[in-house]
Amino acid sequence: MNMTIQTCAQALMKETEKIFVGKKDKIELILMAIFSGGHVLLDDLPGSGKTTLIKTISKALGCGFERIQFTPDLLPADVTGMTIFDQKANDFRLVKGPVFTNILLADEINRAIPRTQAALLEAMEEKQVTIDGQTLALPKPFFVMATQNPVEMESTFTLPAAQMDRFFIRLSLEYPDVTEEMEILESLGMGTDYEKIEAVASPAVLVSLKEELEDVHISEALRAYIVKLVHGTRNHPDIKIGASPRASRSLYQGAKSYAAMQGRDYATPEDVQHIFQGVLSHRIQLRNEARYGKKSVTDVLNEILKQTKVEAEVEELFDEK
Repeated sequence: MNMTIQTCAQALMKETEKIFVGKKDKIELILMAIFSGGHVLLDDLPGSGKTTLIKTISKALGCGFERIQFTPDLLPADVTGMTIFDQKANDFRLVKGPVFTNILLADEINRAIPRTQAALLEAMEEKQVTIDGQTLALPKPFFVMATQNPVEMESTFTLPAAQMDRFFIRLSLEYPDVTEEMEILESLGMGTDYEKIEAVASPAVLVSLKEELEDVHISEALRAYIVKLVHGTRNHPDIKIGASPRASRSLYQGAKSYAAMQGRDYATPEDVQHIFQGVLSHRIQLRNEARYGKKSVTDVLNEILKQTKVEAEVEELFDEK
């Protein structure tokens, strides 16, 4: 397939719309994360379509797909795999776990015990797993697309900051509006027909498309803007823990991907601003005083966006384009 990131994104959006109604802006951000090679966390209430959306996108991507239902009794070996003794061969044999795929749906990831959650850390960061001292590379590309329920606390385990930071983006789909829900009943009232979805990409296509991002230009002034935004989270009086350098890298990569999705070979401040909330919202922790004052993470990040100025030369550069 001879595709660009823009044409691939358009084809994926078209296929996704066959099943999933509305939320085009959220789907666009998920695709941005995928083109950037990042992991996605959908943090929303039950029944909002998280799993349906992930399965739909996975089918349209034409990639290998595995689903793990995370529960308190799930063990690390149930994720990564294990070595077992084969009596017939009189030797040990490696049995690979479901993590050996292109897209891993970690459903209700916060229901697993911390030890099992930690089994994904190496996979998410280094795209490899270690089983009984043997390090094995995961297929390319590899994405974790996880879901969690932010309200229900019984039998759940909060994801540690180190794992949250490994997610490229966190989104909430929210409930559909009246018009969207009417359309859902009309098209999906009797069930979800995933057979409608055609694969418009493949693992090889996704790997090759990453080369296109190397040609997307980000000026020195725009890089400075990204760094100032992230440093703003470390100096804000309402924030206890600010964003890490991984957040700067994610904004940088995401701005390139989002620009390419629009058919441009240069990124703008608006690209950074568009993805800012999704990329940063799960990477900071508010002080208790801010939470008691009814301030949300969204409120604080919007303050940082307003307070952080774009250098004049950046604006002039892209006005000329």
